[in-house]
Amino acid sequence: MVPADELRRLCSGAERLVAFTGAGISADSGIPTYRGAGGMWHKYDPARYADIGQFLEDPSYYWNFFRDVRYPVLREAKPNAAHRALARLEQRGDLRALITQNIDGLHQAAGSLRVLELHGNTRRIRCMRCGNACTMDEAYRQLETRLPPVCSGCEGPLKPDVVFFGEALPRGVLDEALAEARSCDLLLVVGSSLVVQPAATLPVAAKEAGARLVIVNRDPTPLDPLADLVIHSAASELLGALA
Repeated sequence: MVPADELRRLCSGAERLVAFTGAGISADSGIPTYRGAGGMWHKYDPARYADIGQFLEDPSYYWNFFRDVRYPVLREAKPNAAHRALARLEQRGDLRALITQNIDGLHQAAGSLRVLELHGNTRRIRCMRCGNACTMDEAYRQLETRLPPVCSGCEGPLKPDVVFFGEALPRGVLDEALAEARSCDLLLVVGSSLVVQPAATLPVAAKEAGARLVIVNRDPTPLDPLADLVIHSAASELLGALA
C-alpha cells in the first residue's frame, strides 16, 4: 500500500487521534529546523543563546539573536498546509489534542485550539520580575534603542516565554501531554527528530499503552523501529492530502 494511503487508513480508523509535532512541520513556513541539514543549530551556538545560565549572565547575546534572526523569521512565517490540515482535523472532531515542541505559534495561527506547548512560545515575552507579558513586536521595538529590553511596568528583565536549556518543562503541560499520549489509540508524530527529552518519551508512552505510532519526518529518528508506519517526507503536502 502507498504510504500516504496507509496513513489515511490509520488516521480514519482512529477514535482517539493525537498529534505530536516538531520543528520539521514549520520548515515549509521558512523556519529553519534545528537538527536537519542546514538547520539553525549548525549556524548559531545554542549553548549561548538558548541556555538559561548564559541568558542570566548576558541576556544581550540572546536579544541580539532575536533582533537579527528570530524576529525577522517569525514575522514573515505563515502556517503551511500541514498546520492547516491539523487544524481542520481538530475542527472536524477527528483530532483530540496537538502536542508540540515548537515555539513559533503557527499552530494557533492556523486555527488549532487545543495546543499543548511543551517548550513555550517565543511570541510571548514575560518580565522575570513581575510576570507582566508583552508581545514580541513590543520587545523588538525596544531593541531599536535599548539592549536588553525591560518591562514597561517595573523595568525588570524580559525573557521569551520559552523553556531554555537548563530549565524544566512546565509540569502541568507535560503531565497533560503524557495523559493524552497514554489515552490515544494513534499518535501521529510530524517533523520531530525525537531526540529531545523528555518530550521524546511521549511516543514510547503511547506505544506502551497500546496505541499505534506513525512518524512523518524527513530524516530517520531513533524511534522509527517502534513505529507502525514511517514516512520520510516533508509534512505539508502529505498532511494537506490527509485532511
